[in-house]
Amino acid sequence: MKRSREKAASELFAALYPRLAGWVRRLVDDDETAHEIASEAFTRLWARWTAVAEPRGFLYVTAANLVRDHWRKLERERRAVRRATTEAAVTPPPEQADPSVRLLVQSLPERLRVPILLHYYADMPIREVSVLTGRKEGTVKADLHTARELLRAHLRRSLDHTP
Repeated sequence: MKRSREKAASELFAALYPRLAGWVRRLVDDDETAHEIASEAFTRLWARWTAVAEPRGFLYVTAANLVRDHWRKLERERRAVRRATTEAAVTPPPEQADPSVRLLVQSLPERLRVPILLHYYADMPIREVSVLTGRKEGTVKADLHTARELLRAHLRRSLDHTP
């Protein structure tokens, strides 16, 4: 029993780790962080191995949550640096809006961000996103549409340099 469990986990790791790590790499823009997040997702899967019905989905949702936590940590660090810089400067320069799509996706509410990450960044079909998020396909489609409209509006404002 234990041997077959280890063999199944090893095969799953060999099959999914490279793609998961690559997906995370595109989101966090750092190899080391991507491997840490992908490894952590597998560690969490291993801890719940017998309770997880869909390992691939579990890995991607877990990795998406870990990426979100990473982005939040980076944003806290940026704010702290910005605060320290602002306090040191007499007249701080005006902030430019960052049109980075990654930052814009990060700013979406979780209900919109997770489907975007799974569908566009993990190349999962809407049906699979629906199963993984526990939402109807129509709801996933509507959330993707809403997210694209929000991203489009943010990008337009960033490119027009209007608030």
